[in-house]
Amino acid sequence: MAIDRSNPIFLAPPQGQGGHNPELMLSAVLHLMSHYTAGADAAGGCVKLASVIERHLKALAGLPELAPVLSATCQQLSEQWATVVERTMHEQEKTNFLSRIMARARSAPATA
Repeated sequence: MAIDRSNPIFLAPPQGQGGHNPELMLSAVLHLMSHYTAGADAAGGCVKLASVIERHLKALAGLPELAPVLSATCQQLSEQWATVVERTMHEQEKTNFLSRIMARARSAPATA
């Protein structure tokens, strides 16, 4: 995935040491979410991207300067994305296990 440097998130001036910019973080997580849905395939989306989205939402939910309704929404979405991550990892593990079994079956000598 190429980084679009023209995205406003990269043009915003950096905050001071330790400062938070909730608008910038919210912009980033929305951008990530759009890439997740745009790049989703039959096997589900990218688990790494889903994990990053979940962490961004969790960080946003913990910001004291965020409006309560946004904080609650971010917390709820963070939990939902955590479920997506767990489910996708489980499906990938199952797929990898089945692939190994099928590879063994193909490489085993035929007995007749």
